[in-house]
Amino acid sequence: MTEPSVVVVGNGPVGQTTALLLARWGVPAVLLDARPHRDPVGSKAICQQRDVLDVWEAVGAGARIAAEGVTWTTARTFYQGEELFSYALQDGGSSPFPPFVNISQARTEEILDERIAAEPLIDVRWNHHVTGIAQDGSGVTVTVEGGAAIRAAYAVVCAGARGDALRAALGVTFDGHSFDDRFLICDIRADLPGWTNERRFHFDPEWNPGRQVLIHPCPGSTFRIDWQVPGDYDLAAETSSGALDARVRAIIGDRPYEIVWNSVYRFHSRAVNRMRVGRVLLAGDCAHLVSPFGARGLNSGVADAENAAWKLAYVLNGWAGEDLLETYHLERHAAAVENLEVTTATMDFLVPQDETRHAHRVAVLTRALGDPSAHALVDSGRLSEPFWYVSSPLTTPDPTRPFAGRPPRGHVPPPGPGVLVPDVPVAGGRHFRSLARDGYLYLMGPGAKPPAKPPFGGPVRHLELKDIDEHGLLAKTLSIRENETWIIRPDAHISAIHS
Repeated sequence: MTEPSVVVVGNGPVGQTTALLLARWGVPAVLLDARPHRDPVGSKAICQQRDVLDVWEAVGAGARIAAEGVTWTTARTFYQGEELFSYALQDGGSSPFPPFVNISQARTEEILDERIAAEPLIDVRWNHHVTGIAQDGSGVTVTVEGGAAIRAAYAVVCAGARGDALRAALGVTFDGHSFDDRFLICDIRADLPGWTNERRFHFDPEWNPGRQVLIHPCPGSTFRIDWQVPGDYDLAAETSSGALDARVRAIIGDRPYEIVWNSVYRFHSRAVNRMRVGRVLLAGDCAHLVSPFGARGLNSGVADAENAAWKLAYVLNGWAGEDLLETYHLERHAAAVENLEVTTATMDFLVPQDETRHAHRVAVLTRALGDPSAHALVDSGRLSEPFWYVSSPLTTPDPTRPFAGRPPRGHVPPPGPGVLVPDVPVAGGRHFRSLARDGYLYLMGPGAKPPAKPPFGGPVRHLELKDIDEHGLLAKTLSIRENETWIIRPDAHISAIHS
């Protein structure tokens, strides 16, 4: 293999995605993991969002992951057994992917491993426990247990939630807090008709009074059930006493089932203060931890990977200066803060920290039983969505398309600078985003002329709307005007609109 340009620390989905995207740009990487091999146990991160599937399709994995997963489009919320509301997730365009598919993290990793095995620019090394990381003006030196050192120009650290030693070595803080209540996960295999295409969230059900239960469908007649449980919950004791069986049967009734996997965990809300430290970028759970209500963990980590990969490729290929990497921190740290705000608000509603907040929660839920206007106040988790880079130095605002802020739950903002461009079918049996990830894209509307040179070097594609928009769907979705040129970044976010 060619000498690596980038060391990627951590061979989970975020590290895998980073290495695959770097290879797509022609950048060799070495992928390190402390474990001796892959450990395909448990469902872990199961909800893969539409735009993440789109990123994975750029490396040949998205369609396969979507095909194997269980599609769901509806989120239902209940209070004390009565349905409060449900909503379907919207698409700003006509994506080939559903809003979410549920598939175990282990299976996602296997599919990404197959893509990595076919990629000569990626060198995977198991049993490489990283003990140190140092950098100078020309590169990064990563030291592994036993004293071996690996040299590269840059490093991306995706070492997961337990990357304390590496965070300390880089001098970053990991501020935030942990919640006292714990959560019990059981993956069960059972026949539950009518539950296979929706997420179900229960506030205060009679079979978990005062707390919550979340139910997700998974492939193979498997269902993931999360119970909120007290901080002193003892899984071993409940299993041996038969109370765990009673807990499951309270939900599914007297029917056969099998527990495939279970675990107990505590939620955290934390983020590093810096996601770029010189030549080192932090990504995924190593950079930010959020509660899983809304599926914002792995999905935001994949967005980290894409943002890091194209910017490293541009710097390594000489198409941009190293200051481009600072925008990685600016954009993805802002995304992490957004996720913390959203998920912390959810946890404050799910696990009130004082009597006043508890009374507020009960009042909202009770009111919502008969008053649809209260539904927006019920916080069962705002589902994962792309972050909008409206304040990035790489974004040029358009005063005629101002960003209106966070849209209602389940909706997406209208297309404009900073927003991920909606995906729609175009000529040749393709989708628009498949044209937008090979460099900067200039999409020229009626009467438009190419603007000045792009902000960076590297590949640039000029496309006239009339040549790809056979049925006018793209023009309608974007609301393209006369003489406009839309500049799309290599990660398919809209950078600017010139007229």
